[in-house]
Amino acid sequence: MSPARRPLRIAAAAELASLVVLLGNLVTVHLPEISSLAGPVHGCAYLFTVVAAARDPRRTFASTALAWLPGIGGLLALRSLDRAARRDEQVPAG
Repeated sequence: MSPARRPLRIAAAAELASLVVLLGNLVTVHLPEISSLAGPVHGCAYLFTVVAAARDPRRTFASTALAWLPGIGGLLALRSLDRAARRDEQVPAG
């Protein structure tokens, strides 16, 4: 994993975890305190994920578009970016 992608990985995980908390709260007890805490966390993590994926030097249209998917999009974008990085490493220089 590239050290430059570590913030994207953390934000994508936080986005997914906060969405799970929000949906779990919605289908169970629906406490407003949980919603008021997890909602902004999810929103900030989502925005950070989209911007970080769009700023990655190895971004593709697919990785940027995947980042726009709420919840799992950040992790899918990371997977796409990691594949692009591995593909670039395998190409012989010359």
